Amino acid sequence: MSNPTSLRAAILIVSTTASKDPSTDLSSGILSEVFEKEGAGKWAVDDVKIVGDDVLDIQRTITAWADKEDAVNLIVSTGGTGFAVRDNTPEAITPLLHKQAPGLVHGILAASLAVTPFALMSRPVAGVRNKTIIITLPGSPKGARENLQSVLRLLPHACTQAAGADSRTLHRGGVKKLEQDAGLTTTITIQPSHPHSHGHSHGHSHGHGHSHRGHAMPIRHTTDNPKSNDPSLGPTRRNRSSPYPMLSVPDAIKLIKEHTPVPHVLKAKVDGNLVGSVLAEDVTATEAVPAYRASIVDGYAVIAPKEGGSSRGTFPVASVSTAMPGEIGPLEAGQIARITTGAPLPPGATSVVMVEDTVLKTMTEDGKEEKDVEILAEGVKIGENVREVGSDIKKGEVILRKGEEISAIGGELGLLASVGRAEVTVYKKPVIGVLSTGDEIVEHSRPGELRLGEVRDCNRPTIISAVRGWGFEVVDLGIARDRPGALEETLRSALRKVDVVITSGGVSMGELDLLKPTIERSLGGTIHFGRVSMKPGKPTTFATVPVKNNTGERVEKVIFSLPGNPVSAIVTLHLFVLPSLHQLSGVSPAGLPTVSVTLDHEFRLDPQREEYHRAIVVMSHEGLMHASSTGGQRSSRVGSLKSANALLCLPTGRGALSKGDKVEALLMGRVRSELGMM
Repeated sequence: MSNPTSLRAAILIVSTTASKDPSTDLSSGILSEVFEKEGAGKWAVDDVKIVGDDVLDIQRTITAWADKEDAVNLIVSTGGTGFAVRDNTPEAITPLLHKQAPGLVHGILAASLAVTPFALMSRPVAGVRNKTIIITLPGSPKGARENLQSVLRLLPHACTQAAGADSRTLHRGGVKKLEQDAGLTTTITIQPSHPHSHGHSHGHSHGHGHSHRGHAMPIRHTTDNPKSNDPSLGPTRRNRSSPYPMLSVPDAIKLIKEHTPVPHVLKAKVDGNLVGSVLAEDVTATEAVPAYRASIVDGYAVIAPKEGGSSRGTFPVASVSTAMPGEIGPLEAGQIARITTGAPLPPGATSVVMVEDTVLKTMTEDGKEEKDVEILAEGVKIGENVREVGSDIKKGEVILRKGEEISAIGGELGLLASVGRAEVTVYKKPVIGVLSTGDEIVEHSRPGELRLGEVRDCNRPTIISAVRGWGFEVVDLGIARDRPGALEETLRSALRKVDVVITSGGVSMGELDLLKPTIERSLGGTIHFGRVSMKPGKPTTFATVPVKNNTGERVEKVIFSLPGNPVSAIVTLHLFVLPSLHQLSGVSPAGLPTVSVTLDHEFRLDPQREEYHRAIVVMSHEGLMHASSTGGQRSSRVGSLKSANALLCLPTGRGALSKGDKVEALLMGRVRSELGMM
């Protein structure tokens, strides 16, 4: 019976031989003995399992131990860490790790290297999944024992931290106390059981009596095995649990940021089509605005008197200057010129007097023109009511900065037009392809009743309208059927025409969910994540695929595979796809704007996953934003998106958030106001 305060360990033997004949396994007994005799009474071995050299069997066993609520503190595997063809334990375990532990790997290798140079033939992996430490050991019983001995005294501290203990409390007293508690000196030593050289079987799969010495070792040129199902093997060999690590939303967004390609730059004409584009360089004024001295009022251009002189008096109207191009004669002393707003001042004029500060004295004989006008204003100064050359924009001045977006409001376009810019350098907007997948999907507009199992395609038109609303060109890729070859050809064709492919459906665990296998196995793509800890949208997938562009250059293109449930697809479209499209087109900051809102009523929390709750955000009379739910939030319920203009970011937890609590909201649309639309 184990001590209830013991740390719990599990041992995984990876050996095809031992899985067929457990009597050939020598490692489990030796490792159990190390825990018992050298673990200072801190360890209890809860479980021992033997599996063959199969990635999925290894992963299923690891996740069963590490993902349950009462998870073990430590998993040690032995076998499959060498260079033989079937040695794939590191490849099976690495994708499952949420955190790497390179220090433990270094310690194991350093300790082993002190015994034999062949220690370098092992490929150990160590890290953390959830609250469980995982370490791989070599297949040789002797090597496994000595590797475990090299780190065993450190593992209680690592496991306690991984389980959630407060680090400040643990580290109180400093390193010396930690070493004392672990029974360590500053040098960790291993006591080999034999004085001769180390007996690790690093040159073969593991140490269960089936050596491959003398055989030529195969040379591998790739390092990542596909994690997705192999459709050719049929449903009996598919994954029963997802091989993709569960990521947090921030971690998923970080990967999108890292792997979204950099935007391309091009020259674009300054016209209405420029709206939504982002400048790729600073823009300078090629000419001054105004380009001439101009009047800012309707009135009379005058020559301001010298200091001490009076500006009042009656003067003949010598000329008329209107806001029309053409030559204007110079103004002489004792004359005035009628002038309109925006018109150039005649040469010699210094100021403009408003028409309100004048009186008509005489007219021409036909009564159609002014002859003499009295100026009533006194103390007119030089430059009064005049826009000087370059007073709005100086020639050579930076008028727009790199990264600024050309808005539909018109300010940026007007500024560019005012200085005569015919074209500017901008980031190219990506072209987006939208594809639905599934044999059950039919066009939403198809007449007639649905047959059993058929579903109308609401995802594709909804996604297309959203992406077009963001200002991007969209190519409708139609519906792809659940056949590997057909889906592969559809995606290959799409990637020749568009920069980003957005698919919906086909990313869950069914035997006909073919997107992940097609991306990895047929297109040679990389799936950067295949599961996200969120509600709705858990199976959301983000991948990049290498393709050749029209010039033959190898480039990466993006595929987002969204869940088939309509609400999940739209929520993840806003949360993950939009930031990538923004990044591809140079928009910063990328993604939806975040605001703080006050809840209008109680919101139940999900104990396991963060929820992105569809809500209506309204601005109150007091200027505060408050939010209410759109109703039932089931991922297939399209009605929960009706009228929604925000996603509430609800944390995990038991219980509920109360009315009046504040949460963050991601704004998808315009905010309604109690006084009217904002």
